[in-house]
Amino acid sequence: MLKHVLRVLALVLVVAIGFVVYIAWPDEAKLSVDQVAGARPDITAPRVQTIPTVKVADAVGWPKGVTPKPAPGLAVAAFATGLDHPRWLYRLPNGDVLVAETNSPPRSGGGLQGWVMRHLFGKVGAGVPSANRITLLRDANGDGIAEERHVFMQGLNSPFGMALLNGQLYVANTDALVRVPYRDGETRITARPVKVMALSGGGNHWARNVIVSGDGKTLFVSVGSRTNIADEGIEREKYRANILQVWPNGNWRIYAAGLRNPNGMAINPINKQLWTVVNERDMLGSDLAPDYLTQVEFGDQFGWPWYYWGGYPDNRVEPKNPQLQEYSKRPDYALGPHVAALGLTFADSARLGDAWANGAFVGEHGSWNRKPVSGYKVVYVPFGPTGYPVKGAKPVDVLTGFLDAKGDAMGRPVGVITDRSGALLVADDVGNAIWRVSAAR
Repeated sequence: MLKHVLRVLALVLVVAIGFVVYIAWPDEAKLSVDQVAGARPDITAPRVQTIPTVKVADAVGWPKGVTPKPAPGLAVAAFATGLDHPRWLYRLPNGDVLVAETNSPPRSGGGLQGWVMRHLFGKVGAGVPSANRITLLRDANGDGIAEERHVFMQGLNSPFGMALLNGQLYVANTDALVRVPYRDGETRITARPVKVMALSGGGNHWARNVIVSGDGKTLFVSVGSRTNIADEGIEREKYRANILQVWPNGNWRIYAAGLRNPNGMAINPINKQLWTVVNERDMLGSDLAPDYLTQVEFGDQFGWPWYYWGGYPDNRVEPKNPQLQEYSKRPDYALGPHVAALGLTFADSARLGDAWANGAFVGEHGSWNRKPVSGYKVVYVPFGPTGYPVKGAKPVDVLTGFLDAKGDAMGRPVGVITDRSGALLVADDVGNAIWRVSAAR
């Protein structure tokens, strides 16, 4: 009996030592982020991780007087501070700005992945309860600072996306799309939200976005996957990893599939087509797989969970789906591995100068599964006159400096929009601020 106990203890000790060694020397990137970015990224062989590389910037907040760093020719200042985990932004017709102060609903789940997710949430300041609130910010005098702040809606359930259509404000809770009547200039909504449709909740990707379609007749709603690669079985991913098309009467259909976590969505001003940014899968090594920016058309299938980047197989996924490989659509533009691309807005209403006049701004929340870290900044993807990214172009830094000298996160960018003057607004859910990027004077 004693020998058996000693063997078990020895085995536990070996496993523990192996785990410590692995954490001390995790998988490291062999390529730069730029090499895995653009229309033709370098797609190398996967390095599958049984125990994930965990490298995330601890959340520390902004020291007094410190701000992010804008690109040359641009300036940055705080539009609003003292918010509670601001994640997403929406500009109303009169110029008022809505901000979703929100966070993940309480998480559960065992196993290694559940432990890792809970551990990471604590490190990045995302483990606090959700305020479940939408706040209205008003810059009435046009000086670039929101001098008015109103509780616009509350009692929501991890709200995220917001969109106005036909006098109704639609809000994407984590488990339902709801709407309330809206009149221009209102600073508070007291009407009880009406449920338009239920949305699949739970799991890792809780944030639901909603935007109005290019023709102004329907809505697009994004619903990320429950797990990394259908780890709990594909049946648990029903109506997940999808963009849904929703009619105001509540009818809906799957518009596109195989998108692990489509978050930011925007309508391309040139061709009125839907574009999205997508968080790709984890634990294939620090160089895979690239998050991406892509146009999305009805019936598109981007391959998740079986394939990434237009047909590269993920051999971890069971059962296999070989017939899907040739139909997996290749995305238009890679943003780099693990950057956590969340925010997206086109530059058609920006007034930042000619260098930023035709393209897309992307908020990169920052990696946890890459060494060294990637993301933690806002980038710009230049587009050509045809409505697609410029051939050979790489992402251009717009707003950086979210990490301090020790590598801790003073802030993390999420949603990006333009204000009525054409400046760029960036939601920072670690710094609890909204930053305003404008042309330098």
